Amino acid sequence: MYTINYNNPIKVHFIGIGGISMSGLAEILLDRGFTVSGSDRSPSELTKILEDKGIKVYYGQCAGNITDDIDLVVYTAAIREDNEEYAEVKRRGIPMLTRAELLGQIMKNYEVAAAVAGTHGKTTTTSMITDIMLEAELDPTISVGGMLKEIGGNIRIGSSGYFVTEACEYTNSFLSFNPTACIILNIEEDHLDFFKDIDDIRASFRRFAQLLPDDGILIINADIDKYGELMEGLKCKMVTVSSTTGVSADYTASDISYDGLGCATFTVHRSKDTGKGDSAVITLHVPGAHNIGNALAAIAFADHLGIDEALIAAGLEKFSGTDRRFQVKGMIEGADKGEVTVVDDYAHHPTEIRATLTAAANYPHKRIVCVFQPHTYTRTKAFFDDFVDVLTLADVVVLAEIYAAREKDTLGMSSSLIRDELKKKGREAYSFSTFDEIEDFLRKKCLGGDLLITMGAGDVVKIGEDLLKK
Repeated sequence: MYTINYNNPIKVHFIGIGGISMSGLAEILLDRGFTVSGSDRSPSELTKILEDKGIKVYYGQCAGNITDDIDLVVYTAAIREDNEEYAEVKRRGIPMLTRAELLGQIMKNYEVAAAVAGTHGKTTTTSMITDIMLEAELDPTISVGGMLKEIGGNIRIGSSGYFVTEACEYTNSFLSFNPTACIILNIEEDHLDFFKDIDDIRASFRRFAQLLPDDGILIINADIDKYGELMEGLKCKMVTVSSTTGVSADYTASDISYDGLGCATFTVHRSKDTGKGDSAVITLHVPGAHNIGNALAAIAFADHLGIDEALIAAGLEKFSGTDRRFQVKGMIEGADKGEVTVVDDYAHHPTEIRATLTAAANYPHKRIVCVFQPHTYTRTKAFFDDFVDVLTLADVVVLAEIYAAREKDTLGMSSSLIRDELKKKGREAYSFSTFDEIEDFLRKKCLGGDLLITMGAGDVVKIGEDLLKK
């Protein structure tokens, strides 16, 4: 495998530079004096940021983008062998690294390199850690899978020895990392177009934990089924967290209450094994019970860094969420001239949807109108019954067409099938083939006091943004 040298900057080309992680890595190398170029399918907010920093971005991926002066090419898991740029790189024999391999090599340059993993909650927990570390003035480098206003985007380049990143299990990419700290938030079935089953996924997370050096730390959610199997034989420090009442863990929560927007205040308890003292009261400004667990993981990591209790509490209190995580986008006028709150959320797995709709239930509303865009045919098929079940938590469900992402429709799945099953359960459900149809329907359907949630990992966010423009 090609190895980059921070002290010997070269020219690096990124195929798929507009990705949330790829764009951040491009910025890190640029900051270190590397010459950077890249390509993507179309302009975006992220590619504009890169261009403003002087990076050459090609739109459309063709062989002509690969120039003679390129020393290394980085590509994402979404790039296939029939991609023109990829094929040209192979023909020329230019060294290549995957996104994960480059990220793993970058991690080697930091004294503390933390990787936040799990089926859900990676972006939120990484962002919580970011706000705590900023409050403590640790000047970290951060790579987060969302747009965080506190750092003005998805990347923050610090000058200290601290590095924090999300770690995705898809295609086993996080197995290319070099962490000194691993956080495992949860493990559930997902990405079944790659993994065989839950046992295959658990095996991947086990190998991830085994990447830790003996002086590293594993922070793991004790609510994970048979979590001890993932820790067995590890020599590193191990810390457990749990937000579930009655579960034994090093970090737990009690005295939980919620404000009028569904945001929690709770007391943190640390076991004697942590070496920490008294409990503390934490107030969050992001809704949902699931964020208590995310906060406990962030607190455990902050304790590992020796951050003062007051700074931890202040950092968490300042955190107000990232883009597309129960993000309040604004207000629109309903059909009755009343105000409708528009929220957007990235949830695309049944567990995530349940967490979001449960949080919405504690948010001021008369009805929850959920516009859901299923993400990939394989996920829709694998969790079909679960999607139907969890969407019954909304008062009105509007289904967009399945977002194919990297897939082709070979499974006979469609959003109308989910609609039909919801109707059989007596729920009010609709499906439409275009966003324009959905927007027209919502203008007539939504009434004052409604909470309109656009939900999914695709481009469903455009619906709420279009409504807000008009």
